[in-house]
Formats: sequence, C-alpha cells, structure tokens
Amino acid sequence: MSSLPQPGRVRIGILRMKKFWQCGYICATLSLLKTTTIRARIEPALKEEVETILSTLGLTSSETIQLLYRQIKLRKGLPFAVEIPNERTAVTFHDSKSGKGVRHFATKEELYADLGL
Repeated sequence: MSSLPQPGRVRIGILRMKKFWQCGYICATLSLLKTTTIRARIEPALKEEVETILSTLGLTSSETIQLLYRQIKLRKGLPFAVEIPNERTAVTFHDSKSGKGVRHFATKEELYADLGL
C-alpha cells in the first residue's frame, strides 16, 4: 500500500479548488456590481471645493461616501463628533465672523510677539 494519494483523487481536489477560486472570483465581481444610488442636494460651491480636495487625495465622491458609510458601520455612529456649541463658543463664533475682537498680524513674528512666544 502506498501512502501517496491516488492520481484520480488529486485531480478531483485540484478541480474543486479551481472551481472554488473561479466561483469566489465571480461572486466577488458580482457583489461589486450590486450597488444602490444615493442622492443628495449640495451647495454647488461646497461641492466644487470638496471635490477638488478629494481629487487631490485621489478619491471620488462615491468612494468617499463608501468610506463614510463603512466607518459609520464600524463605529456604530458618525466617525467624528457632531455637537451643538455651548453659548460661549457660539458667541465667539459669531463675534469672530463679524470681526469683533479679531486681531490681524502681518507676519508670524508679530503674532508670536503678541502671544509672548
């Protein structure tokens, strides 16, 4: 009795592996084709600015949305904090936008001097 497998059995094993690989490849390809469409209304200027940034990163809008959805699924929530600012922060935002208390510096050295650095 030989300890080597019979030739017929080896071929069957190889054929099964080949079919499994082909099925796995075909199944993976088909799963990529199963998509759905998401529609969103975005301000044109915001869309243009963000798409420029994404392009620099080598990402499309669709890829970015997929990344966001995968992170939401992974974290069971948004991958960043979404908070309503407290009253002090809201007042600071408002004042800054209106220019109240905002100082301007011509150089970083002037800024550092003002900060005492």
